Amino acid sequence: MKLRPYLTCETGLICFEDGSRTSTHTMSDWTPEGALPADLKEEIAAAATGTESLLAFLNVVERLKTTPRTGWPRYKMIDDPESIADHQYRMSIIAMLSLSPVNQNTCVKMALVHDMAEAIVGDITPFDDMTKAEKSRREHSSIIYMAALVEKYNPVAAKEIVDLWNQYENCSTDEARLVKDIDKFELMLQTYEYEKQHKFAEDLSQFYTLRGVIKTEEIGKLADELLRKRQLAMNKLGVKWD
Repeated sequence: MKLRPYLTCETGLICFEDGSRTSTHTMSDWTPEGALPADLKEEIAAAATGTESLLAFLNVVERLKTTPRTGWPRYKMIDDPESIADHQYRMSIIAMLSLSPVNQNTCVKMALVHDMAEAIVGDITPFDDMTKAEKSRREHSSIIYMAALVEKYNPVAAKEIVDLWNQYENCSTDEARLVKDIDKFELMLQTYEYEKQHKFAEDLSQFYTLRGVIKTEEIGKLADELLRKRQLAMNKLGVKWD
């Protein structure tokens, strides 16, 4: 099956080849190709073989290593924020070490894939002026666009990338539910590390409210232990947030 960014239906919906849909009335003019820098667009356009297409894909993925997670620069004390790839990598390690009764290989791959579209879209946060529908459309079209580059080299892997991304977005499997919780826990862990590094110079308490939406037992226990360690560290420094 050829992977295409999207197909316009007579119903006024955008119908993706995996069966999902979004309304044309909520769409902007944004496209994955239009969001890429000129040099990458030229490389992709010139890719005539599967190998060239894969190299172009890997150059797109490289942007995950250099694109910061955008929530952190809002805080003055965090002057060197983690990249998207930093976050993905540690999520993958947590998934690999998990004791939960799920398919670990699937979880590791899903952790690597879940934010892959951000290589093109960027890290969109709730603070950004964008609807959930538009965010979803951009990310979905980007993952399809990237998978189409992989397809010329390895069609099985291309389909797996899309399938894993959809599982995660739809939270449709036990693996997706675990990786969703790992995503939240890794953010809490990174928050604690920034707090320790900067001796709690700013109040980052809002990020720990994620504990309330972690549902898997294993990740919940890890989050509770992290909260216990954080409280001890705050007590030691005499820090108390309202």
